[in-house]
Amino acid sequence: MSSFIALEGPDGSGKSTQAKLLAEEVGARGYDVLLTREPGGSPIGDQIRQILFTLNNKSMHPKTEFLLFSASRAQHVYEVIRPYLDKGGVVISDRYFHSSLAYQGYGHDLDLDTLKQITSFATSDLLPDLILLLDLPVEEGLNRRKSEGKWNRLDDYQLEFHQKVRQGYHAMVDEDPDRWAIVDASQPVERIQMEIRKVVFRHLASVQTLP
Repeated sequence: MSSFIALEGPDGSGKSTQAKLLAEEVGARGYDVLLTREPGGSPIGDQIRQILFTLNNKSMHPKTEFLLFSASRAQHVYEVIRPYLDKGGVVISDRYFHSSLAYQGYGHDLDLDTLKQITSFATSDLLPDLILLLDLPVEEGLNRRKSEGKWNRLDDYQLEFHQKVRQGYHAMVDEDPDRWAIVDASQPVERIQMEIRKVVFRHLASVQTLP
Protein backbone atom coordinates (compact mmCIF):
# COMPACT_ATOMS: atom_id res chain seq x y z
CA MET A 1 0.00 0.00 0.00
CA SER A 2 1.23 3.51 -0.86
CA SER A 3 1.64 6.39 1.60
CA PHE A 4 1.79 10.15 1.20
CA ILE A 5 3.72 12.07 3.90
CA ALA A 6 4.05 15.85 4.00
CA LEU A 7 6.35 18.03 6.10
CA GLU A 8 4.97 21.44 7.02
CA GLY A 9 6.03 24.37 9.14
CA PRO A 10 7.00 28.04 9.23
CA ASP A 11 10.00 29.45 7.41
CA GLY A 12 13.30 28.32 8.90
CA SER A 13 11.92 25.21 10.57
CA GLY A 14 14.31 22.92 8.68
CA LYS A 15 11.76 21.04 6.59
CA SER A 16 14.01 20.54 3.57
CA THR A 17 16.87 19.11 5.63
CA GLN A 18 14.56 16.84 7.58
CA ALA A 19 12.67 15.67 4.47
CA LYS A 20 15.95 14.70 2.80
CA LEU A 21 17.22 12.80 5.86
CA LEU A 22 13.88 11.05 6.23
CA ALA A 23 13.71 10.00 2.59
CA GLU A 24 17.22 8.54 2.81
CA GLU A 25 16.27 6.46 5.84
CA VAL A 26 12.95 5.33 4.36
CA GLY A 27 14.77 4.19 1.23
CA ALA A 28 17.46 2.46 3.27
CA ARG A 29 14.79 0.41 5.01
CA GLY A 30 13.54 -1.01 1.73
CA TYR A 31 10.68 1.28 0.81
CA ASP A 32 10.19 2.67 -2.70
CA VAL A 33 10.37 6.38 -1.85
CA LEU A 34 10.13 9.66 -3.72
CA LEU A 35 11.27 12.99 -2.23
CA THR A 36 9.61 16.05 -3.73
CA ARG A 37 8.76 19.64 -2.80
CA GLU A 38 6.35 22.54 -3.21
CA PRO A 39 6.13 24.85 -4.92
CA GLY A 40 7.78 22.96 -7.73
CA GLY A 41 8.20 19.23 -7.94
CA SER A 42 7.75 19.27 -11.71
CA PRO A 43 9.37 21.24 -14.57
CA ILE A 44 6.31 23.50 -14.84
CA GLY A 45 6.07 23.85 -11.07
CA ASP A 46 9.74 24.82 -10.82
CA GLN A 47 9.15 27.69 -13.25
CA ILE A 48 6.24 28.91 -11.12
CA ARG A 49 8.46 28.62 -8.03
CA GLN A 50 10.86 31.20 -9.48
CA ILE A 51 7.99 33.66 -10.01
CA LEU A 52 6.69 33.15 -6.48
CA PHE A 53 9.94 33.53 -4.57
CA THR A 54 11.85 36.26 -6.35
CA LEU A 55 12.11 39.52 -4.40
CA ASN A 56 11.41 41.34 -7.69
CA ASN A 57 7.72 40.44 -7.34
CA LYS A 58 6.94 42.18 -4.06
CA SER A 59 3.80 43.72 -5.60
CA MET A 60 2.19 40.28 -6.06
CA HIS A 61 -1.37 40.20 -4.70
CA PRO A 62 -2.17 37.41 -2.20
CA LYS A 63 -4.84 36.03 -4.56
CA THR A 64 -2.28 35.81 -7.36
CA GLU A 65 0.11 34.16 -4.93
CA PHE A 66 -2.42 31.52 -3.93
CA LEU A 67 -3.46 30.77 -7.51
CA LEU A 68 0.16 30.35 -8.60
CA PHE A 69 0.80 27.95 -5.73
CA SER A 70 -2.35 26.06 -6.71
CA ALA A 71 -1.32 25.87 -10.36
CA SER A 72 2.06 24.44 -9.39
CA ARG A 73 0.32 22.02 -7.03
CA ALA A 74 -2.14 20.80 -9.66
CA GLN A 75 0.74 19.87 -11.98
CA HIS A 76 2.66 18.33 -9.10
CA VAL A 77 -0.23 16.05 -8.15
CA TYR A 78 -1.07 15.10 -11.73
CA GLU A 79 2.47 14.54 -13.00
CA VAL A 80 4.39 13.37 -9.93
CA ILE A 81 2.56 12.52 -6.71
CA ARG A 82 -0.47 10.60 -7.93
CA PRO A 83 1.47 8.37 -10.38
CA TYR A 84 3.99 7.43 -7.69
CA LEU A 85 1.27 6.59 -5.20
CA ASP A 86 -0.60 4.58 -7.84
CA LYS A 87 2.39 2.30 -8.25
CA GLY A 88 2.56 1.70 -4.49
CA GLY A 89 5.38 4.06 -3.49
CA VAL A 90 5.95 6.34 -0.53
CA VAL A 91 5.92 10.05 -1.36
CA ILE A 92 7.58 12.52 1.01
CA SER A 93 6.82 16.14 0.16
CA ASP A 94 8.49 19.24 1.56
CA ARG A 95 5.21 21.22 1.92
CA TYR A 96 1.77 20.61 0.40
CA PHE A 97 -1.49 22.56 0.27
CA HIS A 98 -1.59 23.19 4.03
CA SER A 99 1.18 25.73 3.44
CA SER A 100 -1.15 27.73 1.21
CA LEU A 101 -3.95 27.60 3.76
CA ALA A 102 -1.50 28.76 6.44
CA TYR A 103 0.20 31.51 4.42
CA GLN A 104 -2.48 32.87 2.10
CA GLY A 105 -5.47 31.88 4.25
CA TYR A 106 -4.46 32.57 7.83
CA GLY A 107 -1.52 34.87 7.01
CA HIS A 108 -3.22 37.04 4.37
CA ASP A 109 -6.77 36.56 5.67
CA LEU A 110 -8.13 35.22 2.38
CA ASP A 111 -11.42 33.35 2.69
CA LEU A 112 -10.57 29.83 3.84
CA ASP A 113 -13.68 28.20 2.37
CA THR A 114 -12.84 29.58 -1.07
CA LEU A 115 -9.21 28.47 -0.78
CA LYS A 116 -10.32 24.98 0.22
CA GLN A 117 -12.64 24.74 -2.78
CA ILE A 118 -9.85 25.74 -5.18
CA THR A 119 -7.47 23.34 -3.46
CA SER A 120 -9.97 20.51 -3.79
CA PHE A 121 -10.17 21.18 -7.53
CA ALA A 122 -6.38 21.48 -7.96
CA THR A 123 -5.54 18.30 -6.05
CA SER A 124 -8.60 16.17 -6.87
CA ASP A 125 -9.00 15.91 -3.08
CA LEU A 126 -5.65 14.17 -2.56
CA LEU A 127 -4.77 14.32 1.15
CA PRO A 128 -1.54 13.25 2.85
CA ASP A 129 -1.82 10.20 5.09
CA LEU A 130 0.51 11.85 7.62
CA ILE A 131 1.51 15.49 8.10
CA LEU A 132 4.48 16.46 10.26
CA LEU A 133 4.43 20.01 11.60
CA LEU A 134 7.96 21.22 12.38
CA ASP A 135 7.13 23.92 14.88
CA LEU A 136 9.29 26.67 16.34
CA PRO A 137 8.99 30.34 17.37
CA VAL A 138 8.64 32.67 14.39
CA GLU A 139 11.60 34.87 15.31
CA GLU A 140 13.90 31.88 15.57
CA GLY A 141 12.88 30.59 12.17
CA LEU A 142 13.36 33.93 10.43
CA ASN A 143 16.75 34.43 12.08
CA ARG A 144 17.80 31.05 10.71
CA ARG A 145 16.73 32.08 7.22
CA LYS A 146 18.77 35.27 7.40
CA SER A 147 21.86 33.53 8.74
CA GLU A 148 21.66 30.92 5.96
CA GLY A 149 21.30 33.58 3.26
CA LYS A 150 18.04 32.04 1.97
CA TRP A 151 15.77 35.09 2.23
CA ASN A 152 12.91 35.18 -0.29
CA ARG A 153 9.77 37.22 -1.02
CA LEU A 154 7.60 35.33 1.47
CA ASP A 155 10.21 35.60 4.23
CA ASP A 156 10.11 39.36 3.72
CA TYR A 157 6.56 39.75 5.06
CA GLN A 158 6.03 41.45 8.44
CA LEU A 159 6.54 39.52 11.69
CA GLU A 160 2.79 39.66 12.41
CA PHE A 161 2.12 37.80 9.16
CA HIS A 162 4.45 34.96 10.14
CA GLN A 163 2.88 34.75 13.59
CA LYS A 164 -0.55 34.32 11.96
CA VAL A 165 0.89 31.59 9.74
CA ARG A 166 2.10 29.67 12.77
CA GLN A 167 -1.26 30.09 14.47
CA GLY A 168 -2.91 28.81 11.29
CA TYR A 169 -0.88 25.62 11.37
CA HIS A 170 -1.95 24.95 14.93
CA ALA A 171 -5.57 25.60 14.01
CA MET A 172 -5.33 22.96 11.27
CA VAL A 173 -3.78 20.48 13.71
CA ASP A 174 -6.70 21.05 16.06
CA GLU A 175 -9.17 20.40 13.21
CA ASP A 176 -7.62 17.06 12.19
CA PRO A 177 -5.35 15.82 15.01
CA ASP A 178 -5.25 12.20 13.81
CA ARG A 179 -3.52 13.23 10.58
CA TRP A 180 -0.95 15.58 12.14
CA ALA A 181 2.08 15.14 14.40
CA ILE A 182 3.90 18.12 15.93
CA VAL A 183 7.69 18.03 16.25
CA ASP A 184 9.68 20.65 18.18
CA ALA A 185 11.93 22.11 15.48
CA SER A 186 14.00 24.18 17.90
CA GLN A 187 15.96 21.05 18.84
CA PRO A 188 19.23 19.88 17.22
CA VAL A 189 18.85 18.40 13.72
CA GLU A 190 19.62 14.84 14.87
CA ARG A 191 17.03 14.96 17.66
CA ILE A 192 14.36 16.29 15.31
CA GLN A 193 15.08 13.53 12.82
CA MET A 194 14.89 10.91 15.54
CA GLU A 195 11.41 12.08 16.54
CA ILE A 196 10.27 12.25 12.91
CA ARG A 197 11.46 8.72 12.18
CA LYS A 198 9.65 7.38 15.22
CA VAL A 199 6.35 8.81 14.00
CA VAL A 200 6.87 7.93 10.34
CA PHE A 201 7.94 4.33 10.78
CA ARG A 202 5.11 3.69 13.18
CA HIS A 203 2.78 5.01 10.47
CA LEU A 204 4.41 2.99 7.68
CA ALA A 205 4.23 -0.17 9.74
CA SER A 206 0.52 0.37 10.19
CA VAL A 207 -0.11 0.62 6.43
CA GLN A 208 2.39 -2.11 5.46
CA THR A 209 4.04 -0.38 2.51
CA LEU A 210 7.04 -2.69 2.27
CA PRO A 211 7.21 -4.66 -1.01
